[in-house]
This record gives sequence, structure tokens and C-alpha cells, in this order.
Amino acid sequence: MDVHRVSQRSQMDYNFDNMEPKHGKLLPCQEDRFDSGLDSLKEDELVNEFEDMTVNTNEELTHEYEPWKTVVTEDGDTLLHLAIIHEATEHALQMIKLSHNHPFLNVQNHQRQTALHLAVITEQPQLVEKLLKAGCDPRLSDDSGNTVLHIACKRGSLACFGVITQNCQRHLTSIVSFPNYNGQNCLHLASINGYISLVESLVQLGADINAQEQCSGRTSLHLAVDLQNPTLVRRLLELGADVNCFNYGGFTAYHLTYGRQNEEIRCQLYERTAQDLRALPESESDESDMEDVDVSDDELYDDIKFGK
Repeated sequence: MDVHRVSQRSQMDYNFDNMEPKHGKLLPCQEDRFDSGLDSLKEDELVNEFEDMTVNTNEELTHEYEPWKTVVTEDGDTLLHLAIIHEATEHALQMIKLSHNHPFLNVQNHQRQTALHLAVITEQPQLVEKLLKAGCDPRLSDDSGNTVLHIACKRGSLACFGVITQNCQRHLTSIVSFPNYNGQNCLHLASINGYISLVESLVQLGADINAQEQCSGRTSLHLAVDLQNPTLVRRLLELGADVNCFNYGGFTAYHLTYGRQNEEIRCQLYERTAQDLRALPESESDESDMEDVDVSDDELYDDIKFGK
């Protein structure tokens, strides 16, 4: 669940002028949401609610205490979260402008999503750039351990990926290598989802092409074989992936071709794999250990899973 549904008008009756909920507090959000917020823009009442909102832009007040920065829903969303979810861009830009380097920009909701996470999820690169330049921390992770770069790589968002990497040079090395709670870094996520252009970009930015995900020790090459993606296998080899790297079970990428049908992948790996590493380890040669892995929700292993 990336973005959750905001309550209807009766549950969110406030404006940016008096900055107080009509009934003294925000009422609970009743429904979870799985869309990006686009559908909710069709809900006339909610659209009108944003239309009526205004932020006081008096420069004399911008450094004083602003109550609208403390308003949150029971899901932990600030008004900035809500504006981004519902793509109320002008309101979001106003709040960002008035919150330069303010902790308000890095507030995390109950899913530990910042405004920056939501801007990437809803594919709004303009807001991603504004948030980063205003002081949003790209190192913060959500409740799955994903930073905003993880999310861009998982979703294949080239625009957001470009904005993040161009505006995070100071922290880029650590962000690129940082694992989420499934033990996967950005290169693993881009590989799992088959985004070859992102794989190329990450390697060019210094990502370790042979980095092992932390739960089963698979590299991106192992993952490409699991996915039976010959194009990705070929590109990883061209980029310098080590065919002789073992996962935690003692298997090379070539070992994972056993029991699988794609001969193109098998041929690509056979010649490059050291001759003494082509045969399956004797203790692990049982066919039951080489069954295809069911790829589900970006998890390609049955080992210990973190964050569950």
C-alpha cells in the first residue's frame, strides 16, 4: 500500500487561513487506498476543499510559528502529504516555499513516508526537485526500508531517478548501496523489475554490480537468471558482472540455469563460467533444490525475510 485514502470533506474540514479543524481535530481516515491519487481528483468535494485553501504568504510571518505545519490526520499525513497525494501542485509548492530547511518537510506519516516518498510514488518530478532543494532528506526510509531512490528504481521512474541522483550528489554513494528491509539495494530492485536503463545508470553512478542481496546472497546476475531475462543477463555481463560469484547457497548464476528452459541464458553463462564451477555442488544437486522460484512482490527467495 503506497498511498492511503484521505477522508472525505466532513472528516477534513479546515483551511489554511485559520489553520484549525472545524471540530477541533481531524477525524480518522476510514479507507485505505492503492491508487496514486489521480482518481480522487474526480471527487468534487475534495477538489473544492483544496480550491478553498490558501497559505498566508506574508513574508513577515514566514519565520514565525505556523499552525498549519502541525495539522496531521490520524494516518500521520500533513497538509503537504495530502496536497501531493491529490496532486494539488500549487498548494504543495506554496508549503514547500514556506518551509525551506524546516523539519516539516521531513515529517513521516504512519507508513514512514515523507512528502518526498509520495512525490516519487505519484510521479511528480517537479515536486521531487523542489523538495530536495528545500531540504528534504533522501536518506529517510519508509516502513519497508525503501528510500525514495529505491521507490524510483522499483517503479521504473526515469524522471524521478534523474532528479534524485542529480540533486543528491553528497549522499549518492550511500543511497545507491543502502539495502531495504528485504536486503535489496537499488540495483537489485531495478534488476528484479527488468529496468535495464536504470541498471546501466546505477552502475555508471558507482553501484557495485556484484553486490549481494542480504537474505540469500544473490547478485543482480543471479536475479536475472531467476527472472529468465536474457537481455538483462547479456547487459550485466557486458557491464562486468562476475559469473563466478556464489550466492549463500553456493550456486553461481550458471548453476541456476539447471532445470530452466532458456537456452540463450545457459549459453551466455556457460563459456564465461570457470570450468570447475559449471557442475552443481554434489550436496545440492537434488532437483528439488533447483525448482523455479515463484517471483512475487519483488521477493525471489525463501530465506529469512526482514521487516515482516
